[in-house]
Amino acid sequence: MDNFAEQLVFKKETKADKARRIGTVISGSLFTFCLVLIALMMLGKPMMAFFFFILAVGAGYGTYFLVTSSYVEYEYTFTNGELDVDKIIAKKKRTSLLSVEVRSFTDFGRYSDGLEESEDMTVVFATDNVASKEYYADFDHKEYGITRLVFVPDERMLDNIRKFLPAKLRNNIGD
Repeated sequence: MDNFAEQLVFKKETKADKARRIGTVISGSLFTFCLVLIALMMLGKPMMAFFFFILAVGAGYGTYFLVTSSYVEYEYTFTNGELDVDKIIAKKKRTSLLSVEVRSFTDFGRYSDGLEESEDMTVVFATDNVASKEYYADFDHKEYGITRLVFVPDERMLDNIRKFLPAKLRNNIGD
């Protein structure tokens, strides 16, 4: 029987994220508006007016792109001992962050801010920004080297991970 679990984690917005998004909308809108005004003032010179109008369209699209790119979610997929973590931006663009065999974990447990990290460690945060019930997994990754994954697995995901963990790490799953 296959062991399979899938989980979608939405990244919660912080106040800084909201402020950044509002600032982007305001500044992008003002810049686009100014470019449209310049295009309207250049109506006597059609090529210049067209150029500024194209710049205004580009600025408007750029603002839209920056604002929608701030909506992030993570998808964890567990299949027969392999954990895949993907980052989804604006529900459109999917990027694979990493794939790892759970059997290769060298350490696993509840995550806290005081946890030691070596200087050569790559830390991958795939969390909801709430800082509750976060777990970490340390392993050696072929692309990133020594890696720590910080993520928020639900009970179903934890049960599947527990089945494939090395025996010495199984007791690190606690509530």
